[in-house]
Amino acid sequence: MVAELLAASVLIAAPSAPPPSPHIAVPAPAPLVVGDGRTVRLISLGGAPTDGVLDRIAGDIGDAVGAVEKFWGTEWDHEIVVIATDSQAQFVAQAGLAPGGNWADIAAVSVADHVDFARHHASGQRIVFAPGAANMSDRSLRIVLTHELFHLAARADTALDAPRWLLEGVADFVARPPEPLPRDAAADTALPTDADLDVAGPQRERGYDRAWWFARFVADSYGVDALRRLYVEACGPGHGDFETAVRRALGTGTAELRARWAQWLTR
Repeated sequence: MVAELLAASVLIAAPSAPPPSPHIAVPAPAPLVVGDGRTVRLISLGGAPTDGVLDRIAGDIGDAVGAVEKFWGTEWDHEIVVIATDSQAQFVAQAGLAPGGNWADIAAVSVADHVDFARHHASGQRIVFAPGAANMSDRSLRIVLTHELFHLAARADTALDAPRWLLEGVADFVARPPEPLPRDAAADTALPTDADLDVAGPQRERGYDRAWWFARFVADSYGVDALRRLYVEACGPGHGDFETAVRRALGTGTAELRARWAQWLTR
């Protein structure tokens, strides 16, 4: 995964009231309407630089919604809020991140103020772009937008303790077009883990790639619908362990899954 794509992160639940931005949020004159009637509010916090990011997002949001609906379905929020920030302090505040944390390689997050799993509802959902988004290529920005939009769509079906690597791998499956595997893809045939995403830099970059490859492997080997089932079984509220999720969603055990995964990596 190229560094500028190491941008997508998800916060299942954020502080209920993030600190106010030092700039005045200026929403677009009128919300966009895309997909099956979804309303998109684009909020710029930094003048011309963030206006430019949102102009590009406005051109991509329709296709992003379509990609998410194709994989996940249409039963998710009909209001989408996208915020573009022009400083790291703004980004941390709007996203409800811990000040002083290592967020330098994160270009966007999908965040919610509260999730009521019983009512299947998330409130205060928004996608927040870091200032570095202004320097991203059009392709990379489109991928990150779609990735974060998937997190927003799946929020009410994603447990607080869901395996992060699977969240990110499936989101990348929805957002990123397939690419040939690198020659060293089979150097590590273990199943991905959350620890792969914990250390900023090359380890996290590789961790995102391996999670994405795993999602592609499941879709190739068992079908796209099976990948969605695996997400629900492994990441949904009240989910069991990964072994149980694999058996329910894919009809196999983790030993066989890993063997097929190792073979897929060498193709």
